[in-house]
Amino acid sequence: MDQEIVNRGKIVTAAGTGINLALGVLYTWSIFKGAIKQSIDTGGPGAFTWNLETLNDPYAVCCLVFAFMMIVAGKCQDTLGPRITAIIGGLLVGVGFIWISQTTAYLAWVLGFGVLVGTGIAFGYSSATPPALKWFPPSQTGRIAGIVVAGFGLASVYIAPLAKYLLGTWGLQRSMLFFGISFLAIVSLLALLLQNPPEGFTPTNFTDRRGKCEASKKARAIFEDLNLSPLGIIKTPTFWLLWLLYFIGAGAGLMVIGSVAGMAKNSLGTNAFVAVALLAVGNAGGRVAAGVLSDKIGRAKTLAGMFLFQALLMFAAIPIVGGSAAGPLLLVLLATLIGFNYGSNLALFPSFAKDLWGIKNFGVNYGILFTAWGVGGFVMSRASQWLTADTGSFTNSFLTAGVLLLAGSGLTFLIKDHKAILRKRIARQIAAQAA
Repeated sequence: MDQEIVNRGKIVTAAGTGINLALGVLYTWSIFKGAIKQSIDTGGPGAFTWNLETLNDPYAVCCLVFAFMMIVAGKCQDTLGPRITAIIGGLLVGVGFIWISQTTAYLAWVLGFGVLVGTGIAFGYSSATPPALKWFPPSQTGRIAGIVVAGFGLASVYIAPLAKYLLGTWGLQRSMLFFGISFLAIVSLLALLLQNPPEGFTPTNFTDRRGKCEASKKARAIFEDLNLSPLGIIKTPTFWLLWLLYFIGAGAGLMVIGSVAGMAKNSLGTNAFVAVALLAVGNAGGRVAAGVLSDKIGRAKTLAGMFLFQALLMFAAIPIVGGSAAGPLLLVLLATLIGFNYGSNLALFPSFAKDLWGIKNFGVNYGILFTAWGVGGFVMSRASQWLTADTGSFTNSFLTAGVLLLAGSGLTFLIKDHKAILRKRIARQIAAQAA
């Protein structure tokens, strides 16, 4: 691959990763929620007065809005390009945080954090991965997707301790103002580095698992007819199977992420943010590892293994989180591994979308599939908060998630090895053209 093209691809990939590093503030919600709960418990002038059952609502709405606005943001990315789309995202996230920094009202937080920040994250997130993938051949799809989305998962590594420090020094409202101004500036500046390849661009080669390279023009011609429209993908059974699997994998992970600080409080006390930060390390690592592994053994096999491992972790979490003498080290290890498995979803499903439906309409096609992430996050996090408020225990939440993940692991066997199908199709058609 020409060195100039490689360098441009690396710059776009780094910019997309940086944007996701800012927008991953979503995964730090459990720390913000803890500060809101403390304000409710303390009371006094200017304190939050929410019902405890509603503490996860801004987060749940944010997940839902993020997911469904990915369709609009994806269409914007496909038509207007990644740069404009990302700038819109940075502005919306910034305005959302600035708004909630001025109020304690429940509705304002649902609209500010849930709707504005959720929409902004969708626009920023949807603009990060597609341009990076376009600079590299299909043999690197999983790896590149994993690297870019790893930024979103890794964000809590720095945001969690920073938020903890700011909350203790400035309080919740001024901390939100700081994040709003910072994210607006950072995302808007990094957006200037996003760039699609020029019209008619094709990566230098298309490499299969055995390292064979085919002529780029012939490979491009074959892949062009794999570009499906949004209407076309929703007519396929595979889309609905992937949607269900995404719902399960994302819902189970987001349920834990949204409450991990509360789960860790008994063991870690004021250092509960450490569990949030290390969960983020696992989250980011899972995205890169799953992306690389799926390039080698296939997406479906990788997803099946991740689901099975995640189910076992959910069952193991019951005695660890519920035990009165849960060791901090064991709890942090559990959070890290759950984050690792959850993160794999965010690399595998965009790779599925590109493999199956092509790159032309990738933004909107993946946006439609991504609605499963939002619905899963909304349903599971809301259900978890309701079960916890009712029983004071996370046991039922973990049991439900574990059973769903086991079922999902079995359903992955209904997905064919799409990369193998594509390789065979390319080989057959190139052979036919050469004959």
